[in-house]
Amino acid sequence: MDTPLSTIAVVGLGTMGTGIADVLARAGREVIGIDISDTAAAQAVAALEASTARAVARERITEEERQDVLARFRTYSDLHAAADADLVIEVVPESYEAKQEVFRALDGIVRPDAVLATGTNALSVTRLAADSAHPERVLGLHFFTPVQAMKLVEVVSSVLTDPRAVDAVTRLAHDLGKEPVAVGDRAGFIADGLLFGYLNQAAAMYEAKYASREDIDAAMRLGCGLPMGPLALLDLIGVDTARTVLEAMYADSHDRLHAPAPILKQLSEAGLTGRKAGRGFYTYEAPGSGEVVRDALTPLGSAEAAAGREVRSVGVAGSGTMASGIAEVFAKAGYGVVLAARSQEKADTAKARIAKSLARSVDKGRMTAEARDTTLALITAAGTLDAFAEVDLAVEAVAEDLAVKQELFARLDKICKPGAVLATTTSSLPVVACARATSRPQDVIGMHFFNPAPAMKLVEIVRTVLTGDDVHATVREVTTRIRKHPVDCGDRAGFIVNALLFPYLNNAIKMVQDHYATLDDIDAAMKLGGGYPMGPFELLDVVGLDVSLAIEQVLHREFRDPGLAPAPLLEHLVAAGCLGRKTGRGFREYARR
Repeated sequence: MDTPLSTIAVVGLGTMGTGIADVLARAGREVIGIDISDTAAAQAVAALEASTARAVARERITEEERQDVLARFRTYSDLHAAADADLVIEVVPESYEAKQEVFRALDGIVRPDAVLATGTNALSVTRLAADSAHPERVLGLHFFTPVQAMKLVEVVSSVLTDPRAVDAVTRLAHDLGKEPVAVGDRAGFIADGLLFGYLNQAAAMYEAKYASREDIDAAMRLGCGLPMGPLALLDLIGVDTARTVLEAMYADSHDRLHAPAPILKQLSEAGLTGRKAGRGFYTYEAPGSGEVVRDALTPLGSAEAAAGREVRSVGVAGSGTMASGIAEVFAKAGYGVVLAARSQEKADTAKARIAKSLARSVDKGRMTAEARDTTLALITAAGTLDAFAEVDLAVEAVAEDLAVKQELFARLDKICKPGAVLATTTSSLPVVACARATSRPQDVIGMHFFNPAPAMKLVEIVRTVLTGDDVHATVREVTTRIRKHPVDCGDRAGFIVNALLFPYLNNAIKMVQDHYATLDDIDAAMKLGGGYPMGPFELLDVVGLDVSLAIEQVLHREFRDPGLAPAPLLEHLVAAGCLGRKTGRGFREYARR
């Protein structure tokens, strides 16, 4: 185990195995590819030939170097070809039986000092190791697809693993240009342990017909900056694979959030396993294609059945960052805006904040000085809500406190003209509770912008059971006119984004609380392995731990699922006044400004 891992066998030449073989061969290792399918072996060779040809065309390697890489990759159909390997990485289907069969066979083939690694992303490494004649040399080596691009490698130890084996594969990962993260043996490890719970909840949300597949995916891409929506990602991973991973996670955690959504079983058993089958949550041009084609569930994109109301002027209530951002968005789109705060001074301060934002846009060449002046002229700062008397749409962006919002809506009911649409920007409170504070609940709707409003494209349009069709049509039309992407959802806690995002953040806190992984390793795993723009703890400190706790509490009260109960560590930090960047300390410490 102390010798360099020079000769490496890869058992299973599917997409993952082929990718691993590619990066190993390019890193100067002798690679033995093993697959019982001659077709799979031929496809792996062809894939390496194609990827290295592209590298030559892009002048990343020479033709001579390409030929050296190709010469280092040999394929076989018999496991005995691994006899001289220093390391064997199995990447066979995600099944204990299939993997145990490989490990039992390797016991009689490889040298006693060879390291055996499983590429599982969810199954117990300990259980696989226990069946081996030399459990101390068995560990997990979890790459992420596409292997050539993804930097993360999770190095998974069981209680039986020899530290020398861990050191050897960790050095290898570094040599491959990867970022290895050491983790213990727990279903899903770090990245998939957090990712698959989120994917499962998205599938359940779709199954409950709470939102369309397109809106769920758009919400998470545009609201969280994720590279793919959850349902499209499930199709890419494979619906059957996701179900297997979740079954393993549920067996380990007994957390209902990990119990596979029934739709995953239904799709799997119908053979609708995602891209590889040509159909899953979406329909694809052909099996293996990533090109989505129209099907019976594709939105028609036709005009709303109900005609919307005319909106020429907009009132924005509030003086904080969100209120000024929303006012800026409407003014940029050409609407006359009344920005009302509790005092004229606060309103003037909010308008000054908009002026600074517009000045930055001019400095960066995003808008002309003339456009800035025109936009600013459309905004009227007012120290009283009475200025909303003639607006067509009133948008509140005050504190996330139901009593405060209800009081404001009761005032808007008296001030705003008949037919004016009243919208709340709440991120988690019940919209219907705001509507019931008025005598015209049919005119009330949720219009949840994301921060910073000028930059974020998403708006969640939250319709209550009392919202009128024409009000819904009006807000969708206005959202499009201000160049935002509307997604429809019902009036329940968290709507789409927060209902999927905050349980994921809460589970990350539980990982730290349980001493399973460090803040840095979890953040790195989700950025490098999941393509997230920020790790969960970076995001929590930006959002604010008090805000995060409040949202978790709302979700827990509404859905009453024990798995949604806020992590005690989050509660303790909030109680201690450690609220994130705004206080200088949250999960991490920050320099005071």
